[in-house]
Amino acid sequence: MKMSKSSASVAVIILFHAVGSLGFFIIPFRSMFLRLVPFHLLLMLAVVIINHENWRDGKFWAFAALISTGGFTAEWIGVHTNIIFGDYDYGQTLGTKVFDIPLMIGVNWFLLIYATGVILKHLKIPTVALRMLIGAIVLVCLDLLIEPVAIKFDYWSWVDLNPPLKNYLGWFGVSALFLGIFELFKFKHQNITAPALLVVQFIFFALLQLA
Repeated sequence: MKMSKSSASVAVIILFHAVGSLGFFIIPFRSMFLRLVPFHLLLMLAVVIINHENWRDGKFWAFAALISTGGFTAEWIGVHTNIIFGDYDYGQTLGTKVFDIPLMIGVNWFLLIYATGVILKHLKIPTVALRMLIGAIVLVCLDLLIEPVAIKFDYWSWVDLNPPLKNYLGWFGVSALFLGIFELFKFKHQNITAPALLVVQFIFFALLQLA
């Protein structure tokens, strides 16, 4: 029986996160898997892109560029002024940096916002404001799982060792803003690939709490 594109893509998402989590747990392989993190993000980006209905549409690429650039800019402001998230710096795990900010952080913001926006449409939450509110809360909950893993594996580090409340307020505000932008683009109903990525990321970072 032939798998649909979305089913195959979900299988790829699950497989690569499962292998990645094993690599983080097996200490002799950990440094190698940490170096693969940027490539993993690029693979997830490719999977999401090819599953967007009419992915060649300029509107989709405009949204991707806007959120990626906006995410990178928010992180630049955050690192260089400490205004948005608090006092932190990026490590080496996310790869190549420009102005002290990993290029992959813009990709990550796009993936999170797009996946959250799509899953909220699937849930048929009735109003834009409610979708923005719920989506921002969901992403703050994800960040609560990400932070200990990110600190331990040199994604980033905090001057005061632990993230301040300001970080979560910043995540909420930036997420809500970007989800509002997602709503402005009025994308058609999408398949389950991006929502699956968001769910798998929750499981992945929850498991890595044990690594």
